[in-house]
Amino acid sequence: MENIPIRHIQENRTEPALSGNFSIRTLEALTNGAPMKESLHRHDFFYMLIITKGAGSHEIDFVPYEVVDHSLFLMRPGQVHQLDLQAGSKGYMVQFKNDFFYLQNLPAKELLRKVSHKKICTLEKENFTRLTTILDYIVTEFSEKQEGYEEVIKSNLSIFFIELVRHRRNRDTIAMTDNSYSQEKLERFLDLLETDITSQKQVSYYADKLNLSIYQLGTITKSLLDKTPSEVISEQVILEAKRLLLATSGQVNQIAYNLGYEDPSYFIRFFKKHTGHSPESYRNISR
Repeated sequence: MENIPIRHIQENRTEPALSGNFSIRTLEALTNGAPMKESLHRHDFFYMLIITKGAGSHEIDFVPYEVVDHSLFLMRPGQVHQLDLQAGSKGYMVQFKNDFFYLQNLPAKELLRKVSHKKICTLEKENFTRLTTILDYIVTEFSEKQEGYEEVIKSNLSIFFIELVRHRRNRDTIAMTDNSYSQEKLERFLDLLETDITSQKQVSYYADKLNLSIYQLGTITKSLLDKTPSEVISEQVILEAKRLLLATSGQVNQIAYNLGYEDPSYFIRFFKKHTGHSPESYRNISR
């Protein structure tokens, strides 16, 4: 099986300031009205797909999502996806490196963490139009490249993300008011899982990191996800395993070691218990 390719932001010698760090294009310019199909791949950058009008399917980390009008997909580096957009779809594709947006800027980093927690968001037309107005301005700045355009783009990205966070909260006002503390802790728990899962799989480790007791963490995951912390951890392990199985041609034993398992046979049993397939079988049927 071929490895899942890793894509980079296309470098452009005529754009040295942002080359390989930022890109924004309209779907109309990218597709010329034709269907857009992208096979399974991953990025080393943040990726936003904003659909003003269109239809199709978008699979992110092996979970399929329907593409509809006024929808927005935001992916972090390392996530795998494949895309099938129908002809005539309209919108924007935005790509940027993390150090372009928040290099040594902790508030910007925190903002991006909040906004990228959910892979997909669908908004009301009025709110969506406010966001696309900002994107149109960024497109103009990116095209004209007048003095200071890089900082203007960064500032407008910040405004875009702030507006997106506001719209999400306004849509779920009651839930966000009642559960803002729990939601914040859950998001930090999920962030820690992405970075630490290969070396840490104990609930106690994550509870300590979050300054919570195991019971408190369990109450949060149960109330917001209807899952125990152990179930959430197991899901992250399986996701990382699937990524490695499809992104590399390495032996299952090596993948087990990379995921922190000293006993590959235990990893194989664990994977089969949660997926119904052995790692090798999953790799073969996912070709």
